[in-house]
Amino acid sequence: MLICLSFSSRFNWSELIPLRLWGRTLGLQTENSQFLLEGMPFRIFGGSMHYFRVPREYWEDRMLKMKACGLNTLTTYVPWNLHEQERGKFDFSRNLDLEAFLSLAAKNGLWVILRPGPYICSEWDLGGLPSWLLQDPEMQLRTTYKGFTEAVDAYFDHLMPIVVPLQASTIHYPLCPQVGTVCPDECELCYKKGGPIIAVQVENEYGSYAKDPNYMTYVKMLYQIILTPFGYPSFGLSILRLALAQVVPLLKALLNRGIVELLMTSDNKNGLSLGLVEGALATVNFQKLEPGLLKYLDTVQRDQPKMVMEYWTGWFDNWGGPHYVFDADEMVNTVASILKLGASINLYMFHGGTNFGFMNGALEADEYKSDVTSYDYDAVLTEAGDYTSKFFKLRQLFSMIIGQPLPLPPMIESKASYGAILLHQYISLWDVLPSLLQPIKSEFPINMENLHLNDSSGQSYGYVLYETVIFGGGHLHSRDHVRDRAQVFVNTMYVGELDYNTVELSLPEGQGFRQLRLLVENRGRVNYGLALNEQRKGLIGDVFLNKTPLRNFKIYSLEMKPGFMKSLRHIAGWSAVPDYFVGPAFFRGRLWIEHQPQDTFLKLQASPGWEKGVVFVNGQNLGRYWKIGPQETLYLPGPWLWKGSNEIVIFEERTAGRIIQSVDIPYLGRTQYVD
Repeated sequence: MLICLSFSSRFNWSELIPLRLWGRTLGLQTENSQFLLEGMPFRIFGGSMHYFRVPREYWEDRMLKMKACGLNTLTTYVPWNLHEQERGKFDFSRNLDLEAFLSLAAKNGLWVILRPGPYICSEWDLGGLPSWLLQDPEMQLRTTYKGFTEAVDAYFDHLMPIVVPLQASTIHYPLCPQVGTVCPDECELCYKKGGPIIAVQVENEYGSYAKDPNYMTYVKMLYQIILTPFGYPSFGLSILRLALAQVVPLLKALLNRGIVELLMTSDNKNGLSLGLVEGALATVNFQKLEPGLLKYLDTVQRDQPKMVMEYWTGWFDNWGGPHYVFDADEMVNTVASILKLGASINLYMFHGGTNFGFMNGALEADEYKSDVTSYDYDAVLTEAGDYTSKFFKLRQLFSMIIGQPLPLPPMIESKASYGAILLHQYISLWDVLPSLLQPIKSEFPINMENLHLNDSSGQSYGYVLYETVIFGGGHLHSRDHVRDRAQVFVNTMYVGELDYNTVELSLPEGQGFRQLRLLVENRGRVNYGLALNEQRKGLIGDVFLNKTPLRNFKIYSLEMKPGFMKSLRHIAGWSAVPDYFVGPAFFRGRLWIEHQPQDTFLKLQASPGWEKGVVFVNGQNLGRYWKIGPQETLYLPGPWLWKGSNEIVIFEERTAGRIIQSVDIPYLGRTQYVD
């Protein structure tokens, strides 16, 4: 039951929407214990949705559902590892078009809290940091280590020019880049009209990491511009700016912030005090409202508005565990209590979406646990954007507080069940190797990130095959150098697996020289905690046979990028699928759609035979499946399907079936309530 609350005032924000406030000058401010927007009292009712987890075609649908729930603010992370997948090559296009996403939020009447990192956590591979950073054996992530700050500076050189013009406040540089003096005409180069961004987060949950006391100040200074003697803004001088601002305080008057909006930090209670930085509002993250938790904010900052940056509406899942759910009534009661205490709130997540491809993160506490493909999160909207009971309960609560009618919820798109799909052809991985892949030859094993690939940026995701020659059999020992899971083959015969728990195997004896093959899967880098610097994948050291280290490897990269998947279509050697086959192998089939494609879900785990692998549809990597669950269906968005023939390719590591099912209802596994 929803607890009964009375609110002393109503908040009518009908005029406080981005497109009605072009040319504004104030943005979001704090005054004593409340937020002001353009000088008027404002309360943040926010929800998290990540553009990189949702097909672009559905961005606006999810935003309209936010508005219909009663939210006025959208929060999103920015994933560095997608925008700069190879060092120095930046991508802000298609589903990564941040400018289009933020502009769409403004169009739909949503303010934005931007959380650009560089680290974002988010159950995302390496917390959003690009894996090529780990090529440096001395790398110290999330510190002022030179190798890290230089990379961050270069990234922010490209990110900030996209973000700065989309801030809510008017930005007026005192020196015009065009004339080099005070601008006489307020030209477009030095005068920017506002956008939807009202606040920017300085890094993310740094109090839980806290390895460098200077780091948060460094990140804060990333958001500033210093004007050169010629009047042009320069973005890549963070360390210099920091030093100058500390040595010559008067120089601060000459600094112009690239980010002029309110800065924030966010941490759980335990990390709150360690993650603070001067000039940024501290916010807190939690799921259960402990007595006095919000009052604790007053102990670290006086007379400031209270905000819950992440109120966890659900939780994420790991392979081999349950599907976590969080009681809807308990959730909405806690939200009501937070608001009753006068705090602003952001729902994490409002809409979770999907860890498409290989982008899921992992945890490493007592043991390594990788996250599933779905990021449904038991959130307010489902993985496919459908309403849950949480949506309607929150809508009722927010409507009561706002005191005015909310927009009608958009209609839900129907889902399709396309039935059984026959995988009619297969080709063994061993037959693919000589045709499509050129091995790297090395005396020693090389970890994934240090392979000489992708313009020297290494390999980020997927699999690596290590191949060497052995004589005889015996005792194979990994010395815990497998990251994260290796299938072991002698020639093409499967012998067993090596991982964190199994570090030794017996290899059968045999005559003559034979090939020893280790197919190593990167199951996802840890995204939270103190182990970030140890997230190199593949073979990270020697593997021993009878106490002798193996040498002279052929190393095959199996990153399974779109170009590789396209090449598979034209390779010779595809055969009819037999009644029983043991992988690893690629399987392909066709899904024929007569009418306009709709969202569907592919079910493999419950089908006979399928064990563990990855699914591609029309070249799009839907993500991983694994029979250990909990997740049993993969979300397939309608916009990724075509009317007519659709190609489905499955990389199966072990045992394969012949049929998968297209169903209209997802199944995310056995449920367990969050304690």
